[in-house]
Amino acid sequence: MLSLLRGKREPIHDFPGGIHPPENKARSTAAPIRPGPLPHELVLPLNMHVGAPARPVVALDETVLKGQLIAESQGRISAPVHAPTSGRITAIEDRPVQHPSGMTATCIVLEPDGREAWAELEYRPDWAATDPAALLEQVRHSGLAGLGGAGFPTAVKADPGEDTRIEQLIINAAECEPYITADDRLMRERSPGIIRGIRMLAHLLRPDEILVGIEDNKPEAIQALRSAAEGTDIEIRVVPTRYPSGGEKQLIQLLTGKEVPAGDLPARVGVICQNVATAYGIYRYLEHGEPLLSRITTVTGDAVSHPGNYEVLVGTPVKDLLACAGLDADRLGKLVTGGPMMGFTLPEPAAPVVKTSTCLIASTPEELPEPPPEQPCIRCGACAEVCPANLLPQQLYWYAKNDEFERAQQHNLMDCIECGACAYVCPSHIPLVQYYQYAKGEIRNQEAETAKADRARQRFEARQERIERQKAEKEARRRERREAQRRKQEAAPSGDDGTRSDAAVQASATSAGGGSAASGGSDGSGSGNGDDESRADERARRMKQLKVTYNKANKQWKQAQAAFNKAQRDGADNLDQLSANVDKLRTRADEARAELDALVQEAKTDVEAATGRDLKTLKKEATDAELAARRKAKEVQAAREAGATEQAQSLEREHEQLRQDADDKAAWLKRVMEEQGMKEDE
Repeated sequence: MLSLLRGKREPIHDFPGGIHPPENKARSTAAPIRPGPLPHELVLPLNMHVGAPARPVVALDETVLKGQLIAESQGRISAPVHAPTSGRITAIEDRPVQHPSGMTATCIVLEPDGREAWAELEYRPDWAATDPAALLEQVRHSGLAGLGGAGFPTAVKADPGEDTRIEQLIINAAECEPYITADDRLMRERSPGIIRGIRMLAHLLRPDEILVGIEDNKPEAIQALRSAAEGTDIEIRVVPTRYPSGGEKQLIQLLTGKEVPAGDLPARVGVICQNVATAYGIYRYLEHGEPLLSRITTVTGDAVSHPGNYEVLVGTPVKDLLACAGLDADRLGKLVTGGPMMGFTLPEPAAPVVKTSTCLIASTPEELPEPPPEQPCIRCGACAEVCPANLLPQQLYWYAKNDEFERAQQHNLMDCIECGACAYVCPSHIPLVQYYQYAKGEIRNQEAETAKADRARQRFEARQERIERQKAEKEARRRERREAQRRKQEAAPSGDDGTRSDAAVQASATSAGGGSAASGGSDGSGSGNGDDESRADERARRMKQLKVTYNKANKQWKQAQAAFNKAQRDGADNLDQLSANVDKLRTRADEARAELDALVQEAKTDVEAATGRDLKTLKKEATDAELAARRKAKEVQAAREAGATEQAQSLEREHEQLRQDADDKAAWLKRVMEEQGMKEDE
């Protein structure tokens, strides 16, 4: 059959480099797709995709139905989460997730009830007659993210913008990484649904061509797809088996000859690439109303007795899936999620299966042994020969190792797809990809810090401008009042002898700066001409004096009390005199404190009159805003440490808004207090 399929060759281009590692696919493709287990609890992380994590919309002990929305998307680059089965929400808390460090993240924990009771679903059987914009909006609610492992929200990728013309829609069916066969079995068994999903994507994107790229080591899948696509404009193109032909940019180059520019997305060259499993997920959602509740995951390795592909509910703990596949814990050496080339060792089997879980490899120590110790680079150049991105891995290694990140960027480090081909052929066993990942992380951190500093500078400059503007407005109001006072004086009636009346004289004295009651006398209680600012200034001056008086009297009182206590212990004769001095100083301190408290209370009353809210509320609002900004900053840092670049950028934008809000509230609080002669510690 393979020779028959190779008889007709479509135009296939080439990409540089690539390797041919052992495939190790035969064991998991022998049996049809099997159902996964129904565990005693499902753990559903809120960040199973690139971008901002979803936000829970359910509460503890709430009963939910299968397919019900339990967490909504936040922002454009985000994806919702739905209940994979019916049951009860038992927790919303941090749990271990699939990460090389074993980190935890916020998860919704669902206890299945075994009833599989469905929520009401929305069907779209008339999708071909539906406006693409309306259809795309519905896809946003599906929870679909790139099922090939990238995890980019499908609705975002299917919306390149009105000004972008899509020439080719490419469906990635290559599945080039060793061990993984989930897409292979999916194409063999469910190709009609895949083809319908591809047609739905084409309806959204209106491409000139629809190409499916599949490696020639999958003859049964090729035949199934070609049979299902017969009579359509979908073209099945078979590419040679070579890793990493399933890389997005590599597959685009293979099928179209186009090269995506450094730092750009495929849409820049008129191409959108979607995974074959994602296409099937769109079909299930639009024609049957099913959001993304499960996925096909390959379970393989010498430590399991039933290797194969399992249709697993999202949120199923890895340990439950391994038990279903017959794990022999005594033989288990290393547990890898993803594939042996681009995956990572999973330190915590309690972590759940997520939307991007393509494969689990339960290997024995002999199957995937520990790598030999790293040796010095011998400059053989093998890494450069196999790099599919046409980079210079050896140079990047030196720059990353010596923290020369700017030089690494100049050599296009960010174009590295981390396929691991360079490390695979390295005779010195240097973990090159780990160096690149480290350098990329540091560069992203530096860029984030630079962006943060720029935003802080912009906020500072905006604040200074705001302060200067407020000062100018304040001075303008003062000038207006002085001008109004001057006009009032000129309009005052004169006496019989041609001189101005006493009232005019008094007003003139006030205008000249006299300390009459009309200007708010030294006691700070006058309101006279309504000059609240002068009153607040006088109150601030008086409060400052009282603080000095109180602190001095309080200190003297404590010293006098200590002297009295010592004299009392020594049996001195002047105890009455010392006691009287203690009482006098304490009375002076109490009086100063009482007058100060009265002025503070008066200022608080004026704050409430001016703003409509009491000072305690204003302080709480400012504090809450500051705490919200700090919490979001921690989320940004966690996403950055996890290597979730898109999510970190989205969270950074949210943090910027919260930081601006916190700064504005703090500035507002400070200004309100200063206008009443108060400081923030009062």
